[in-house]
Amino acid sequence: MRTLKIVLQYDGTAYAGWQRQDNGVAVQAMLEDALEPIEGSPVVVHGAGRTDAGVHALGQVATATLAVTMEPPALARALNAVLPRDIRVLAVEEAEPGFHARFSATGKVYEYRIVNATLISPFLHRYAWHVGQPIDMDKVREASALLLGARDFAAFQGSRAMVMSTERTIRSIEWEDGGGYDLPLVMRIEGDGFLRHMVRNIVGTLVEVGVGRWQPSHVTEILASRDRTQAGPTAPAHGLFLVRVIY
Repeated sequence: MRTLKIVLQYDGTAYAGWQRQDNGVAVQAMLEDALEPIEGSPVVVHGAGRTDAGVHALGQVATATLAVTMEPPALARALNAVLPRDIRVLAVEEAEPGFHARFSATGKVYEYRIVNATLISPFLHRYAWHVGQPIDMDKVREASALLLGARDFAAFQGSRAMVMSTERTIRSIEWEDGGGYDLPLVMRIEGDGFLRHMVRNIVGTLVEVGVGRWQPSHVTEILASRDRTQAGPTAPAHGLFLVRVIY
C-alpha cells in the first residue's frame, strides 16, 4: 500500500461542501467514487479542510492509501477523465508513509473576493460577494491588523462546531484593491488553522467596519467578548477560496 497526495481544484457552486454527506453531492464523494474502479475496491480520501457548501478551492489537498500500481501522472489523467469538469486534479504525488492531508498541515491560505461597486459582472456573481455600499479600505486594513497573531477566535466561530480550543494564529491578512463591477477586492489570509466559518465571519465583520457601522477598534471588543452574536454577519460562501495548504 502506498500513500498518495492529491492536489485538486473545484468550483464549489454545485456541491454540498467537501465532506461526504447524505443530503447532497460532496467533492469527497466524487473523488472517492472516481478512485474506486481504479483501485478495485472502495477508497476513503481525507481532505486538508472541510470546505462548506458553495466554497471553492484552488489548492485543496487530499490523501488516499492505495494498492494500485498506476504511476501518479497516469492516475491524475485517469481521474480527470471521469470527474466532472468543475473538479480537476492538478497533481498526484507519492507521499511519505504517515502523511495526512489534514493532520500534517501547518497552515492554510484562503482568499475572499468582494466586488465593491453598484453592479457586479455576470461572470463574477458566483465567485464574489457583491457589496454595493462604499468600503473604506483604510479602516478595513486597520481593523485587520487587530486580528493578527495568536487570539481566541470564539466570537468568529460558526455554530455546531465542537473543538478542543478556539485559539488560532493568523499570520497575515492582506488586501488587494479592486475597482469597478468586474475587478474584486481580494482578502488573502494565512493562519495555522481556522474554525468553522471563521474566515467568512471575519470578512463579514470587516465589511461592517468598512461601510462605517463600526470603528476598527470594535474588533478588539468582539474578540474579548468570545460571543458570536457580537461579530458581523457571515459572508456568503461563494466568495471564499481555499488557495493553498502549507506543510
